[in-house]
Amino acid sequence: MELQIKKFNLQLKHTFTISRESHDFQPSLIVVLSMGGHTGYGETTANPYYKTTLESLEASINKARPFIEGLQEFINPEMFWKEIKVLVEDDMFALCALDLAYWDLFTQHKGLKLYEYWKLDPSQNPMTNYTIGIDTVEKMVQKITEFKWPIYKIKLGTDKDLDIVRELRKHTNARFRVDANCGWTVNQTIENSEVLKELGVEFIEQPLPANNWKGHREVFLNSELPIIADESCLVEGDVDKCHEHFHGINVKLVKCGGLTAAYNMLNKARAFGMKTMVGCMTESTVGISAIAHLLPLLNYVDMDGPLLLAKDIADGVTFEEGVIHYSDRPGIGAVLYSE
Repeated sequence: MELQIKKFNLQLKHTFTISRESHDFQPSLIVVLSMGGHTGYGETTANPYYKTTLESLEASINKARPFIEGLQEFINPEMFWKEIKVLVEDDMFALCALDLAYWDLFTQHKGLKLYEYWKLDPSQNPMTNYTIGIDTVEKMVQKITEFKWPIYKIKLGTDKDLDIVRELRKHTNARFRVDANCGWTVNQTIENSEVLKELGVEFIEQPLPANNWKGHREVFLNSELPIIADESCLVEGDVDKCHEHFHGINVKLVKCGGLTAAYNMLNKARAFGMKTMVGCMTESTVGISAIAHLLPLLNYVDMDGPLLLAKDIADGVTFEEGVIHYSDRPGIGAVLYSE
């Protein structure tokens, strides 16, 4: 098996701001695995909050290079994930890129789309939202009026959050979701939930800091809207902790270690009766195409990464007013433009 690493700095259409940071570029790393006449692609992104850089990711991936390049035949993807997890020393962001690329390669070898291999039915797939980052109210309104979409996820965590949502509501009848990125208190969340419900908001994502489990429980019991865990639900073991502290979970492939872990987390959450969601970290169409194969397991999805880019680097899934369309290719279905 051949392993290649490609690094990109994806430019965003607009400065993207959440409650703790702003950025104009998204550093991205693409893993390319080749064997048997097939090529698989996986992606991960650098993130200052989780202390990952392209250099650290490349170093972690190279720890697994001898094992990968020593493979002469395909092995079970779950076995591949377990072997790689040890080799990259639990670097989940690096593990994600390798896991995605291997699933892509493996299912191409089988002549199947990934969701077909998993025997999932995509006929009831949810639509993706489009994210509106924190900005002046005027610019947030401008983004909504310029980019018509059936569902918006609004980033909050300011001192005028309710005013923002009230103003945005004047300009669209679309469904709203809000994400406070750990920026609220317990009382704020409970009080805001009452107002936001009246404003047509569907759910609140991660209002409190990740480890405030007492606060999560209080909000869970008293919020007028469902509460979805993000920063509190990184890996599979967190699903058990989130049960009866959140109404649902938002799984990020880069945080949990890729499709293998995400598939298990989503099925565990569904068994608990929790709502399920997958979000993105502003990946290109490579990472977003991988997310698409989990859609039949989801109630909600935030896979708008390519829509936020000034220029994409890959072809794969496409979007039409929130509806996701798969490519005709087997595997994950993505390919770099330059290849």
